[in-house]
Amino acid sequence: MRAADESTATGTATFALSTAATGTALRRIAGNGRVRSAAAAPPIGRRPARQRSAIPLISVVVPALNEAETIERTVRAIPRAELASRGFDTEIVVVDNGSDDGTAGIAARAGARVVTEPARGYGLAYRRGFLEAGGDIICTMDADLTYPADMLPELVDRLLNDELDFINTDRFALLSNGVMSRRNRIGNACLSLTARILFNLPFKDSQSGMWVFRSELLDHMDLRASGMALSEEIKIEVAWRLKARCAEVPIRYGYRSGESKLRVWRDGLGNLVHLARRRFG
Repeated sequence: MRAADESTATGTATFALSTAATGTALRRIAGNGRVRSAAAAPPIGRRPARQRSAIPLISVVVPALNEAETIERTVRAIPRAELASRGFDTEIVVVDNGSDDGTAGIAARAGARVVTEPARGYGLAYRRGFLEAGGDIICTMDADLTYPADMLPELVDRLLNDELDFINTDRFALLSNGVMSRRNRIGNACLSLTARILFNLPFKDSQSGMWVFRSELLDHMDLRASGMALSEEIKIEVAWRLKARCAEVPIRYGYRSGESKLRVWRDGLGNLVHLARRRFG
């Protein structure tokens, strides 16, 4: 059942995805874009083509920096059996972003495919993960147990059934007291309001890190952010520049386990500057 306060925005771009009578069929389109690399990142371009399978593949991309305490539970929480029952193969791509606490080994033993991005940065880790992911559909989440992995089948179904290109999640509609500090709530609200004003984004939560989208979009995006600003940048790309078909779905955001990597003032101001540069630079 859909939440009453979820929002949908429809654009003009077409990234074809359909449900056939005999099951789910995915149609890919050719793209001329690329995922750009920042100066600090190794040179990366378009994702390598993979051999297509009759069974659609979902790639769950999880960036991780020193998440030894939570990475195993994060990987095991992804509902691979339920996704398989709905006709999908699932790969879990953990991007180790220079951990020194054994995160990579724990993730591999839990069943993830581990790739490495030694240059630290949230955006750099995601961009590496996007290049490595082979799925028809990309899902993202953090490695700290804050995002509800059990909602992935529902979100994938919504993407397919409503012929969407990109789904963002809204952490605030169902936010419990104490899960996020007042300072962080205010900062997120200011950034989301700024993004809506500057780019007419349809999202209430521009900083959410849980997304579900068609992988074809990556061939058309121009992603440059190396840090936390990638979360707002990817939404600007799909909703404002590409005019893709987008929706936002409320989720229950959980308590964080382990040490937070967010540098509140530095990241918040950096994200605000990034919005201004993208709009006026």
